[in-house]
Amino acid sequence: MDKRIYLLTTLTFIVGLVELIVGGILPLIAGDLNISLGQAGLLISAFSLSFAIAGPLLLSLTAKVERKKLIMIVLLLFIFSNGIAVFSTSLTVLLVSRVLSASGAALLVSLCLTIASQISSEANRSRAIGTVLMGVSASLVLGVPLGLFLGNEWGWRAPFIFIVIVTFILMILIHFTLTKIEPRPYVPLRTQLRALGQPKIFLVHSVSILFFIGHLTLYGYLTPFLQSTLQIEGNTISIMYLLFGLAAICGSWFGGFASDRFGNRKTMMIALAFFSLVLFLIPLFTHNGIWLIPLLMLWNFLSWTITPAIQGHLVASAPKTSDIQQSINNSATHVGMAIGSVVGGITIDQFIVEMNATIGGAFATLALIVVIIALKLK
Repeated sequence: MDKRIYLLTTLTFIVGLVELIVGGILPLIAGDLNISLGQAGLLISAFSLSFAIAGPLLLSLTAKVERKKLIMIVLLLFIFSNGIAVFSTSLTVLLVSRVLSASGAALLVSLCLTIASQISSEANRSRAIGTVLMGVSASLVLGVPLGLFLGNEWGWRAPFIFIVIVTFILMILIHFTLTKIEPRPYVPLRTQLRALGQPKIFLVHSVSILFFIGHLTLYGYLTPFLQSTLQIEGNTISIMYLLFGLAAICGSWFGGFASDRFGNRKTMMIALAFFSLVLFLIPLFTHNGIWLIPLLMLWNFLSWTITPAIQGHLVASAPKTSDIQQSINNSATHVGMAIGSVVGGITIDQFIVEMNATIGGAFATLALIVVIIALKLK
C-alpha cells in the first residue's frame, strides 16, 4: 500500500479531533453556558449540517487547486476556528466556530478519501479507505479521552487549545513530508451529480443517512448515558472512551479488510444486521457493566466497519464520478449525524437516555432494509 496513505491518516486524525471532541464534553459546556444538554447537542448538529453542505461544494470549487497547498489552507482554518472556540462565551459564538471547523473538515476528509482511492490499486482500495478512516477512529482513542481529561481538569476550553497546538504541529509535518499532488482533470459538478439519478447510488447514500442517525442518537449522548447507567464520572468515562476508541480502530481496519476479502455487499449487510441487533440489546443490560461494556465496544467496532464497505461500493459502482460520490457520501453521513443528534437530544430531554439506544436501533434497521433493496437493483 502506498506510504502516502498513512500520511493521509494523520490528516483524518485531526479531522476526528475537531469533530468528535465536543461529544465527550457536552455536559461541561452545558453547565458553563447554562444551557440544556439538548441545546448543547446543537453543536454536533451544526457541525454535521455544515459538513454535509460544504463538502461537495468546496471540493468542486477547489478542484483545480494543488492538493498539498489546499490541505495547508484547511489546517490554517482549523487553527482560526478553534481559536474562536477558546474565547467564546456564548452558544452562538461557539456555533460559529463549529460551522467554520466543519467546512474545513468536510473538504479535508473528502481530499483524503479521494486521494486514497486514486493512488491505491483496485484490490486494496477498500483497505486504503479503511486505513484513512482509522485516523478518525484513532482520534477516539487519543483525542476524546484526552479531551475529557483536559476538560475535567482545566475546563471545556482546554481541548480546543489542544487542537490548535496539534494542528500547528501537523502543518509542520505536512510541509516537510508531503509532496505536491496535482488534482484530477476537472469535471463540472452538474455532470458529477447526474450519477445520483441512479437509484442504486441514491439508496446507498440514504443508507449512510439512516445508519448515522441510529449511531448518533446514542453516541452523541454517550457521556450522560454512561453517567446514568454505570454511575461513573470524570476520568473513568475517559477510560471508557479509550476502550471504545480501540474497538473503533479495529473496526476501521476490519471493515476495509472484510470488504476487499469478502466483498463490499456482504460486509455492508452483515455489519448493519449485527449493528442493529447490538443497539436493541444494549438497553437490556444498562445496569450490568460486565455485559454492557463489551456490548458498547462491539457497537463501536461495528460502527466503523460499515463505512469502508459503503465507500468502496460507491467507487466500484460509479468510477467516473467517484470523487463527488465519496464527498456526497461524507455529506450523507453528516446529515445523519445532525439528525441523529437532534433525535437523541429530544429523546434525552423528553424521556430517559436509555431510550436512545432503542431509537437508534430502529433507524439502523431501516438502513438494513434500504441496503438490501439497493443491492438487489441491477
